[in-house]
Amino acid sequence: MIPSVGLFARQSCLMPVMLIAISAVSSWEFACITPFVAFAVAAGYALSTRGALLTVTAIWLLNQAIGFAVLGYPWTVDTILWGIAIGAAASLAAVLACATLRSGLRNNVTAIGAAFVLAFGACEGGLFLATFALGGQDAFTPAIVGHVALLNLGWTVGLVGTYEILRYSGGIPTKRRRVSSAPLPV
Repeated sequence: MIPSVGLFARQSCLMPVMLIAISAVSSWEFACITPFVAFAVAAGYALSTRGALLTVTAIWLLNQAIGFAVLGYPWTVDTILWGIAIGAAASLAAVLACATLRSGLRNNVTAIGAAFVLAFGACEGGLFLATFALGGQDAFTPAIVGHVALLNLGWTVGLVGTYEILRYSGGIPTKRRRVSSAPLPV
């Protein structure tokens, strides 16, 4: 490991900064389908509940800033309300992911899987409920929700996997990890 990278990685801000930076790329690429559930699960896995919630909030704010300032989201009441609904759904996903990851499940894969399922269900459910006030039920077809689920699942695996690689390589101190101390099964 490069010493300067290891030194930077040991700073308490590394994971939030890394997740926020990665989210900037995903916001640019995926715009409206930024994988908020994946970021919520990864943040919940790597950070304290407070840290995860603050990180997901920062990710949402950055996503909105990129959307309105760079991608040309229209400055309409509906668009702003959708942004708020997305932020609320992402925050709920983070809270549920954290609660699930700290529920005492001893197997990391099971804990991450359960956190993903609950966070995804809450996020998509919250957004679907918003359609009753804002419209857009046509965006919740099984094909679209399935695509969003697979996108979030892939990102979850990538983000948690990156965290574990950094942790096992010594880039992140082991004490930062908040779930079971048992290593991931091989």
